[in-house]
Amino acid sequence: MSGVFSFTPRFLTAPEYVFALHKPSDQVAVLVRNRNRQQTTQRILPAEAIAIASFQHWLHEQNESGADIFIGMNPVREGSRNRTREQIREVRHAYLDLDEEAGASLQAIRTSGDLPPPNFVLDTSPGKHQVVWRVEGLDTNHAETLLRALASQYGGDPAATDISRLLRLPGFTNRKYHEAFVVRVRHETDSHYHLQDFRVPDDSPESPRHLGDSQTGVRKITAGHRSQSEADWAYARRALSRGDNPEEIISRIAEFRAEDKADPWYYARLTVIKAQLSYLRQSPREPSTREL
Repeated sequence: MSGVFSFTPRFLTAPEYVFALHKPSDQVAVLVRNRNRQQTTQRILPAEAIAIASFQHWLHEQNESGADIFIGMNPVREGSRNRTREQIREVRHAYLDLDEEAGASLQAIRTSGDLPPPNFVLDTSPGKHQVVWRVEGLDTNHAETLLRALASQYGGDPAATDISRLLRLPGFTNRKYHEAFVVRVRHETDSHYHLQDFRVPDDSPESPRHLGDSQTGVRKITAGHRSQSEADWAYARRALSRGDNPEEIISRIAEFRAEDKADPWYYARLTVIKAQLSYLRQSPREPSTREL
């Protein structure tokens, strides 16, 4: 951990957040997604170009017309036209997208003692959050292993575990829901963190990767810890219970396990089928429990 000193937390504007995440010359992806029009526009620009008033004005126009606004968490290589993981120049941030029971998850992050204090906490809609840490010295594999472990341990969105992820840009209205909600971000610390600062177990015992193989102070998988396959099954159960389309659930799991499974689509379909059978067998009187 570095950069520990007296810091006064405060809320940031969109331009301030851009510069808090990135250096002015960094090439950064911005995504504008209008679900009603089924239109998606991606721009890759220097951070300083994203923060200027004219571009912010254009983003606000798009937002007012019904689009959601997102920004890349890690800069891409010079000359890149897309933001695939191969095009990510440097891993700068670890993050969690907290949806269901987000308040409890955020409280656990703050109080568990296993994670460092977040650098940024975004309020993305009522009771939902995104959490961001500044990190140093992580390569792609270590970073994505950490992201998956964090999501599994703290109930984050398993789809938001790749280094090319975009999260919401504060100061813009979340258009995903009927109720208008302006996203805001609280800057809580200027510290920079390393892999050993995150004491979470690797969530993929089927894989040879373990957090901190070359580090000290990071716990390995403990006895009784839920495997990633069990977490995938639990996620499928939860998604089915809230009425998600099974094919969409299969797609999410297949994308999440694309690097871990020889045939991720077969694995995902089998997982969802098993979850469907379990869900159908569940008694209507059985109390629901948090599964992921």
